[in-house]
Amino acid sequence: MATISQPALEDNDTAGRHPVIRVDDVHKYYDLGETRVHALRGVTVTMERSEFVAIMGASGSGKSTFMNILGCLDKPTTGTYLLEGVEVSRLSKQELAAIRNRRIGFVFQGFNLLSRTTALENVELPTLYAHISKEEGQKRAKDALALVGLADRMEHFPSQLSGGQQQRVAIARALVNKPAILLADEPTGNLDSRTSVEIMEVFQKLNNDGLTVVLVTHEPDVSQFARRTIHFRDGKIRRDEQVVDRPLASDILKDLPALED
Repeated sequence: MATISQPALEDNDTAGRHPVIRVDDVHKYYDLGETRVHALRGVTVTMERSEFVAIMGASGSGKSTFMNILGCLDKPTTGTYLLEGVEVSRLSKQELAAIRNRRIGFVFQGFNLLSRTTALENVELPTLYAHISKEEGQKRAKDALALVGLADRMEHFPSQLSGGQQQRVAIARALVNKPAILLADEPTGNLDSRTSVEIMEVFQKLNNDGLTVVLVTHEPDVSQFARRTIHFRDGKIRRDEQVVDRPLASDILKDLPALED
């Protein structure tokens, strides 16, 4: 992995002076044959450090395109995107790859775990691309698994874990390089109701500890656990509001029946 020069990545003290995310008048076009699709239409939004934001909208609303830009998986056609004060929308592919590995943690609907490696090895994998020593990488992986409640499952393979446990491994993997933001794309889509609440409890705890969490979901039952919801429609932000009377996932779990083995 190529290293990138300053100011592409700032130290934590410098980065802390900026909003973690600042998007200004972003448009995104896709050319599909002779048709040009206008996926984002002048999106402007700021997210401060330690926010927990749910991105909502119907299929085709622009929310997935917006998430891809936040995750440095795509670039705006016009407009700017600053991550911790750095205009990442103008960086090269190599620089974006380094940003993704060092500053952004991803959690997806599919757990995307390697089936023939243990939970510990799955979580340790991103450290191999970040010039982190084997000893430090293993320590970080163990700490991350303990953080999501899987200290006693480190040597288990994905096939030996429940869906909820596999998603916890995926969350630990997203945390292992100590990212500035955690991006979660429909992370409860493959889970039952109780397990979904358990995963949201993990996100709430991480957010309470200061991690910025941005969650894409179409489910109001999931978005209610965030502190703020941003609603997309036709490529624009239609509503941006704070969640009132946000429930605690830990309280809801007390009233839900335990799952049968």
